[in-house]
Amino acid sequence: MSPSGEIEYTTVCELRGPLAVVEGVSGVGWDEYAHLTLASGERRHGVVLDADRGLAVVQVLEGTAGMDPRGVRVAFTGSPLRVPVGTDWLGRVCNGRGDPLDDGPPVLAAHRAEVGGAPVNPVRREPPSEPVLTGVGAIDALTTLVRGQKLPVFSVAGLPHLELAAQIAAQATVGGEAFSVVFAGMGLTHADASFVRDVLEERSAAGELVLLLNTADDPVIERILTPRIALTVAEHLAFTEGRHVLVVMTDMTTYAEALREVSAARGEIPARRAYPGYLYSDLASLYERCGRIRGRPGSVTVLPVLTMPAGDITHPVPDLTGYITEGQIVLSP
Repeated sequence: MSPSGEIEYTTVCELRGPLAVVEGVSGVGWDEYAHLTLASGERRHGVVLDADRGLAVVQVLEGTAGMDPRGVRVAFTGSPLRVPVGTDWLGRVCNGRGDPLDDGPPVLAAHRAEVGGAPVNPVRREPPSEPVLTGVGAIDALTTLVRGQKLPVFSVAGLPHLELAAQIAAQATVGGEAFSVVFAGMGLTHADASFVRDVLEERSAAGELVLLLNTADDPVIERILTPRIALTVAEHLAFTEGRHVLVVMTDMTTYAEALREVSAARGEIPARRAYPGYLYSDLASLYERCGRIRGRPGSVTVLPVLTMPAGDITHPVPDLTGYITEGQIVLSP
């Protein structure tokens, strides 16, 4: 038994990439949160991807490097992964799991919310009508970003899409109302992560920014978690705290590649270009969490940024994103 009373299993039978397979389990469900304790005493965390016939496949958020299956103890919590939510996130810089990168204390709050979230019920949606002013003339005048909307930026390698995303995050406003920005960077180089922190330093110091940075050398599982934590934090700021929140997510192509890597490790049958067959529904589970809810203050607006491999707009990631979102901003050389 773990100190919290959870049953611990010592039956890790296989490590497969970022996944750990535990046998002989019972009462374990999909998306359940787990604690893994190594023989050295190190603690890692995971989420159940699959549970069937006494086997549980756990994605380890910190990766499985250095783990010996014979010395690992796994305890399942009986509930999905939850994170603290509230205004304490404002002004903080954290990694993709929500752990501080700014030498501050862990983010604490009275309330915790499931990172899985849920799309906004269409019946309760308020139609988008008021703008988010980005300060970029071509966007504000020609392809206006509207509160509660999801408007992606399509780009190709070598174009300044990260600079554009950071500029929008640094200067966007809603005309005098309470406004916050949640910036989720996925698969960034350390140079790009430093650039984003520098550009957004002033907005962070003003307590208007939540910055989540997942770098390319971080575990691939963390990359899948980053946008979900960002949206969970944004939903509370919007629908409970009454703020208008802009969520900038870049780069969604690296997110999809992380999803493909985990899918391959699970041995799933691949679909187009080896991406999993559920790529469309997975992207929709992120994009559809934006909007305005009738009877509640605030709004969540999503600006995803993605690079089109070889400039191919028919590639699965931009193609499926185009089906889900409301128009696109396409950067051209």
